[in-house]
Amino acid sequence: RDSGLRYNTANISLIEDFRPRLRKLIEIEFVLDHLNFLDNDNKDLIRTKARKESNLKAVDLLIDTIIRIRPLPKGWFREFVDALSAGGCKHAATYVEDSPPCPALEAENDNCVRLIELLSPSLLGMKTTDVCWDCFSKGILTAEDREIILAECQNRGNMGGARELLRRIVRFPPGWFSTFLKALQVTEHNDLCKELTGESPVQMYLATMYVNFRLQLYSIYTEQKYKHNMQGSIEGNQSIEINKLCPNLWISHDWARVHPPKAVIVLRDYQMDVARPALEGKNIIICLPTGSGKTRVAVYITKEHLDSRRKEGRPGKVVVLVNKVPLVEQHYSTEFWKFLKNKYKVERVSGDSQLKISFTDIVQKNDIVICTAQLLENYLERAHSGDDDGIKLSDLSLIVIDECHHTQKGGVYNHIMIRYLKQKHKNAKLKKEQKDTVAIPQILGLTASPGVGGAKKIEKAEEHILRICANLDAYKIMTGNLGENKKEPHKKIATAEERKEDPFGDVLKGVMNAIHIHAELNPTCDLGTQNYEQWVVQKEQNAAKEENQKVRVCAEHLRQYNEALYLGKTIRMWDAFSFLDKYFDEELKKKVAPEDEEAIIKTDTERFLFTLFKGNSKVKLQELAKLPQYENNSLAKLRTKILHEFTSREKARGIIFTKTRRSAIALAQWVQENSKFEEVGVKACHVIGGGGQSVVKPMTAAEQRDVLNKFQNAEINLLIATTVAEEGLDIAACNFVIRYELVTNEIAMIQARGRGRAEDSSYTLVAGEGSGVAERESVNEYREKMMSKAIDKVKKLDQEEYEKRIKEFQIQAIMEERVRTTKKKQKGMKKESPSKVKFSCRSCNKPVCSGEDVEIIENMHRVNVTPQFKELFIQRENTSLVKRLLDYESNGFIACKDCGQRWGSMMLYRGIECPCLHVKNFLVTYDEKRKNVNKWSELGIQLPAFDYAEHARSVAESSEDEESM
Repeated sequence: RDSGLRYNTANISLIEDFRPRLRKLIEIEFVLDHLNFLDNDNKDLIRTKARKESNLKAVDLLIDTIIRIRPLPKGWFREFVDALSAGGCKHAATYVEDSPPCPALEAENDNCVRLIELLSPSLLGMKTTDVCWDCFSKGILTAEDREIILAECQNRGNMGGARELLRRIVRFPPGWFSTFLKALQVTEHNDLCKELTGESPVQMYLATMYVNFRLQLYSIYTEQKYKHNMQGSIEGNQSIEINKLCPNLWISHDWARVHPPKAVIVLRDYQMDVARPALEGKNIIICLPTGSGKTRVAVYITKEHLDSRRKEGRPGKVVVLVNKVPLVEQHYSTEFWKFLKNKYKVERVSGDSQLKISFTDIVQKNDIVICTAQLLENYLERAHSGDDDGIKLSDLSLIVIDECHHTQKGGVYNHIMIRYLKQKHKNAKLKKEQKDTVAIPQILGLTASPGVGGAKKIEKAEEHILRICANLDAYKIMTGNLGENKKEPHKKIATAEERKEDPFGDVLKGVMNAIHIHAELNPTCDLGTQNYEQWVVQKEQNAAKEENQKVRVCAEHLRQYNEALYLGKTIRMWDAFSFLDKYFDEELKKKVAPEDEEAIIKTDTERFLFTLFKGNSKVKLQELAKLPQYENNSLAKLRTKILHEFTSREKARGIIFTKTRRSAIALAQWVQENSKFEEVGVKACHVIGGGGQSVVKPMTAAEQRDVLNKFQNAEINLLIATTVAEEGLDIAACNFVIRYELVTNEIAMIQARGRGRAEDSSYTLVAGEGSGVAERESVNEYREKMMSKAIDKVKKLDQEEYEKRIKEFQIQAIMEERVRTTKKKQKGMKKESPSKVKFSCRSCNKPVCSGEDVEIIENMHRVNVTPQFKELFIQRENTSLVKRLLDYESNGFIACKDCGQRWGSMMLYRGIECPCLHVKNFLVTYDEKRKNVNKWSELGIQLPAFDYAEHARSVAESSEDEESM
């Protein structure tokens, strides 16, 4: 049994490791036909996913289904491999059965696939039927492939068949490209051969033979190098050895450029310049514009760091920290794993990971780990608290911090670096005392823009830069001269005239004023503004503490109407109306309990509010939302700009940044529903962030990746995004960027503008007249210039003066941390018994539990598993909330049985269902005072740790009792 379990675990791990490749290589429809260990229900779900969404998502679901099946039948893995082969996915079968091809061959194959993608517009003109038959005879198409391609030719024409042919041949094992070239020659497509290779047929043949010869030599060379345990750069020595063997063999520069022998890390001059101090072991900040290859430089530095430590016989351990979950997978698949998988073990872990083992084990077993910063901080804290399952800074030799401008007071990056600085200064003291010091890692920070921290004068901007340098203990901040590699988009500001009439907004304001009168509220600022939002939030919090249900509920509804007013100014009135209508529908659902329970009673105020909307107001708003003459002018400006970009460029590809998730989704729908956009070839989709919201469904990391992949492959050519796409995410080169009614700070402006990486790209700000957006953009431009001057001043500082100043900031940071820690300890010493803290429902004020009923899991999640608490809530499914973390899953939420107010989520922790409480949804009574608490850390109580063994025993006993009944 143990050997079978190990066999299954190893093979599942293998499939999961090669998931990125399998997603591209598996044709789901054909493979499913040969998988007998999957039941028909699962097959139908996977087929539906492929039909309604995409083949990539269907492959993900197939892999997830296989991983989830327990127990797996005997021989399942052999059947899976055979199904891949039988389904025409032999390359995929090679990956999971025989391991990947040699790295050089794999890199060569990747470049061939990319070349086909780039030149597909030309290839679509081939004589598809002739090429199809020849490819089939040469073995790079199966019989099923042939029939589908020929059917596609008959149904959708020659070009449709060509698309299908190109999609299928790239799934064959390496070697298909040269066979495809021969097929093109045989079918008299010499012009296409020349376009693919840049050479005449004779030159192409010589070049192909040369590359194959180089690949063979490279395989022999690396194998011998491994056997003899030689050190040094393979990339550097390889060309010398091969050139000695074949000095007179010719190959074109173009062919070498498109077909490198392996995924080699090649840095431009400016990249090597900024990397140089880090290669000498110094801590640095690399400050390069978005799209200039900061991450590639980090990969190169990581490789050289590990190489040098291996050569010296010292262990090397690199952790790459990111601040967003999607960046974990991005850095893993597109950079670190891609370039370093041959020599080093690379793994990624985040809140979106399915790895169910200890993070400490992952760090120990791998050379490079890419993870979210909070995850590392949690395990550093464990080690500090004496937990054996923790991680120490001394366990690491290099920490790469992505988007390092976030290393400021209060941020998780800074918490990690404060630990580093404290140890560094302890080491200085130990050294003076001639005692052994504790190893600390090298630090590498990456940023496109450190910002100015709100500074209005150059001196303060310089201080801000120096503080970031101090926080990262940087020897220098490195900037590069990009020269001809620098791409600056053309900037424009498109101002829309203010709307003359807004009857839709007038109705909303009328409803809001009726609520003001009902709740006896007197707003101090204009409706539909950010100031009003802050005012009404304060009213809601105060009303909750005072148990004034009338004002609290009214304030909640006023927030929604204020949001609708904002939406009406930026997107269609119909979208603003739909948002409000959906909100009220969701609120009504909260008031409808499951069939076996009594209906949740609504208060008089709730009846008033629902009647106010559902009555005459809804009808008026619905009618006005259909009248185009009252639409806002900003949309008209945006429409003109999009049409201009797609009619004036041969291949337009752009991003529109907007403020909220709702506006991103609404704008995408607006584009998709407008026939004018379709006529000029616009294919739009939205991409938004994760995190749960009651009205707007968030996007998972997988969904974000899928959209970005489609954008990369030109299946989508217009992204409508929130700020999630501004920073860090690797998005294909765009030739236009639009910020729509959106201005934040100078960092965000630089990040957004940097998305326009293509030649002749444009950056446009679309803003309504009198909105203040254009004015704030001018302020950001001023701050950007100030930032550049401040960085130059810091770089010109004498090194001794520079080090003196950052040391002062470091000592200040350490002292502030000590004061904070002392206060925290004093607060901890005064901590009262948890029983003195009471929790009540934020909505209906029903007593819920006391602090003694709450336990804490992994110093992170507060749960109440008492039988009494279970009787107080109802459980609802929340399909938009799916979290997979190291030891638990969450899918669903818990809500008050009386009023429907959400209390938290239902968490599955190592097989036990645990209601997880979100403190912001409760009113907290402590020392006879009611408080609005947003974070558990704000409470001065010490909660007991969750006793897993005790609860597991209790669950097991109750299960046995149920079975015996």
